[in-house]
Amino acid sequence: MTLIIDCGSTKAEWLVLDGKVVAKRFVTNGFNPNFTDNETIRRIICEAKEIIDNQCVDKILFYGSGCGTEANQNKVAMIMAIVFKINDIEVYPDTLAACHALFGRRAGVACILGTGSNACAYNGEKITESRVSLGFMIGDEGSGCHIGKRMVHDYYYKIMPAGLRVKFDEKYHLDRATLLENVYHGESPSRYLAEFAKFASENIDNQYIKTIVSECFEAFLSSFRPTEGSGEISSKQSNGSIAGDFSTTPIGSGRNDVFGFVGSIAFVFQDILLQVLENHNITCEKILKNPIDGLLDFYQKL
Repeated sequence: MTLIIDCGSTKAEWLVLDGKVVAKRFVTNGFNPNFTDNETIRRIICEAKEIIDNQCVDKILFYGSGCGTEANQNKVAMIMAIVFKINDIEVYPDTLAACHALFGRRAGVACILGTGSNACAYNGEKITESRVSLGFMIGDEGSGCHIGKRMVHDYYYKIMPAGLRVKFDEKYHLDRATLLENVYHGESPSRYLAEFAKFASENIDNQYIKTIVSECFEAFLSSFRPTEGSGEISSKQSNGSIAGDFSTTPIGSGRNDVFGFVGSIAFVFQDILLQVLENHNITCEKILKNPIDGLLDFYQKL
C-alpha cells in the first residue's frame, strides 16, 4: 500500500491507497521542519502510524511545507523511515503537491495560500521556477499568518475600527504578554498568528477587512511578480532548477499564465482573491481548499 501525505504547518492529511482504492484517510497536526523540532515531528508521525494500525505500507510519498531543501527532505525521510521501518520514501516540497493537485500533467502557475504562502511555475512534469521562500517572519505574504499579523497589529495600534476592536477583544481577550510569549517563544508561532485570520473571515463583509485581505493578496502577487526595476532575485532550488530573474521573467508572465490556488485562505477568501487577480488580468483556473483531493485524483490516474 502507498501512503500519501500532504503536510502543512497547521495540519497534515494522510491517505492510504490500496492500488487505486482509498483504504484509510485522516488528519493530524501538521509541522514544518524549518520550525518544528525533530521530537515533535516524530510524535506526529507516530500518532499517524497508530491510526494506520495494521495497514501494510510499503511506499511513502510525502509533500510538505518547509521541504524545499535537501536537508529538510532528508530529515523528514529519516524520521519516517525510523517510524515506519521502510526505505521507499520520497519527500517533496508542498509546491509540487499544489502542482499535481491543480494541474496534473498540464502546465500552470501553482500558488499556496494557507498558514504560509508560496508560488511556482510548473511545466507539466517539474517545477521550473520557484518564488524565494523567506518564512513567516519575513515572507509568507497573503497567508493566514500574514492576515493574522495585520489583525493583531491593527488591533493594538488602534488602526482597526472601534466596533471591530470591541469584537476582537470579546473573541480573544488578548493581552500583550501572552501574545509576545506565543509569537517569540511558542512552539508554532506561524500557526498561532494564522488563527487570527479567522476573525477576518468572520467579519468579511466589513469594508476594512476586505481592504486588509486585498492588500495582503496584492503583497503576495508582488512578491513573485514585481514591477520592472524592482530588483533581481535568483536562487538554486533543491530540485536542480534555477529560479529566474524575477524583474524580467516573473512567474506567470506569459509562459505559464494559467493560475491555480490551494489552501484554506485562498478558498475562504476566494471572492476577494478573484477580484485582485482580475485587476491584474490573471486567469485563475481552480481553487482547492485541500490539495489531498487533487493528489488522490493525480495518483489514481497514473
